Amino acid sequence: MKVGSMTVPLQGMPLRDALAYLKNIGVEAVEVGAGGFPGKHHCDPKELLKDKSRLREFSRTFEEAGIELNTLSCHGNPIHPNKEVAARAHEEFTDTCRLACELGVKKVVTFSGCAGDSPASQYPNWVTCPWPDDFLKVLDYQWNDCLLPYWEKAGALARENGVKVAFEMHPGFQVYNTASMLRFREALGDTFGANFDPSHLIWQGNDIVASIRELKGAIYHFHAKDTKIDAINTAQKGVLDTVPYGEESNRSWIFRTVGYGNGQDFWKDVISELRMAGYDDIISIEHEDSLMSVEEGLKKAVAMIREVIISEKPADMWWA
Repeated sequence: MKVGSMTVPLQGMPLRDALAYLKNIGVEAVEVGAGGFPGKHHCDPKELLKDKSRLREFSRTFEEAGIELNTLSCHGNPIHPNKEVAARAHEEFTDTCRLACELGVKKVVTFSGCAGDSPASQYPNWVTCPWPDDFLKVLDYQWNDCLLPYWEKAGALARENGVKVAFEMHPGFQVYNTASMLRFREALGDTFGANFDPSHLIWQGNDIVASIRELKGAIYHFHAKDTKIDAINTAQKGVLDTVPYGEESNRSWIFRTVGYGNGQDFWKDVISELRMAGYDDIISIEHEDSLMSVEEGLKKAVAMIREVIISEKPADMWWA
């Protein structure tokens, strides 16, 4: 395993400066936003694809920094009921896959997307319970008329470009937990896997070690981000929380830098379980902690991950 980071938190820096900063604090590999919600601050696939010299310069930037370009991200919603939004997300996914192929990057991280409740919908509709029965009808439409047909075609595109697709299991989208991830893979195969981000599963009540074990062989990427549950607020109103992220003291939970939601023992168990599940890729730090600066959050996260990471599998032991 390697210590990794998204470059998105350093979007205010030129790419070369961001890589130098990350290298200096101990990051070995990076995940770069190429569209969707992460934006195109350090990478515009369409521009790079039409200019080979710029593409070569972009690739050399990582070589000169001594840091690996591991992953491209384009978290969009390609099944959004607004056709313009969906088309933009699809175009960005297509461009990102093509760019990954040119760069030799083997995985693209994205969202599964969330559809509306009918062809006439204006906005996505995330279903969280099975009753009244209307909700199950909505789910059936979303999965069978929107989600699976779109990704069956998009999966073929990914395979043509030699990339795997890692869905960030994120509430608000069709694939948001282990069960929905496995259901999706059963339908469309191993072109698709999980971007395992504990922060979104913690507040849902998942046991993270148990979830990693359940997804053995299906984890293609890992985001290192923590969540702190506010026991008092959660006791009063539960975990489904629409209070704005900036109102930290009123929320049931907030995103935190690694180690500030759960301690070192938790992260040791997570990294060890990832190793047993066969994951041997980057631990990509994602900073969304509203209580500390980007620089402080990244430094603290890198220090924690470096402390608990398992970088090499052991040689055969004497009893093996």
